[in-house]
Amino acid sequence: MTKHVQITIIDYPNALQSAVQGFKELFFLANRIVIESQLEVQFSVKVIQPDIDLDGMSQNDIIILPPNLDGDYFFTPQPKLLQYLNEAHQKGTILCSACAGAFILAKTGLLNNRVATTHWQLADEFHEAFPKVSLEIESLLINDGDIISAGGLMSWIDLGLEIVAQFTKPHVMRTLGKFLIVDTGRREQRYYGSFSPKLNHGNKQILLVQHFIQANYSKTLNVSVLAALACMSERTFLRQFTNATTLKPIQYIQKIRVQKACELLESTTHSFERVALNIGYDDVNSFRKVFIKIIGLSPTAFKERFV
Repeated sequence: MTKHVQITIIDYPNALQSAVQGFKELFFLANRIVIESQLEVQFSVKVIQPDIDLDGMSQNDIIILPPNLDGDYFFTPQPKLLQYLNEAHQKGTILCSACAGAFILAKTGLLNNRVATTHWQLADEFHEAFPKVSLEIESLLINDGDIISAGGLMSWIDLGLEIVAQFTKPHVMRTLGKFLIVDTGRREQRYYGSFSPKLNHGNKQILLVQHFIQANYSKTLNVSVLAALACMSERTFLRQFTNATTLKPIQYIQKIRVQKACELLESTTHSFERVALNIGYDDVNSFRKVFIKIIGLSPTAFKERFV
């Protein structure tokens, strides 16, 4: 059965129209490649305007906030849109932003204590407005599982390719990049051993725990803490978490941490020892074994291959 990936693009006032329409065309082209590849996935795209189209909206897999062309709507988005984004995120929707769209996303509060990126020229204003967000302005694109942000004005293309690769296969993204004449070389690194958590399972308590893990992966996490957060007994929590995510909590946390380690190894000059400490492992050798088990390469081999 063909899986339809439901994508909603928010055409807010003064949104970059080349991006709004470009997203539609990018996913249209991706669908053609998917059909040729005989994959059972199709992207369904709709464009909505926040002042008239938010009532009665159906479930989405992805919501995209495109770049801004002019004006200052992204500084003061309407409360109705922020509520809509929060409610969608609580139901498991992946929220995405490109360029100034990150300001709207940050206004929801969902980026607090999370990492994100936006246009480099907006960095000072973003820092001042959202001090609780860890802004990595040097990053072109940050895929933080349930939230994806992209940097510059044309980064909507990178965001679109990221979504295509995540929901189909890397070769679909590469083929699409060749057709568009867009370099996909470094983007492919992110897909090797990447972890895309299952978020649309409908279990609100488990989704709450997943969001907590995503924001606190470097802290000490155990089943008792997570079960208490979900207001469940440990036995019930283990069963429901495994059913919802297909992973035991320790496996899930390990995959999150390994994904973060891969991103740090790719984007910084930090040693693996420092990376391990940054993501919550005091025992570097123990994390090295976990890394090799999940990725299939040693950290050194990973850097030689991809960096």
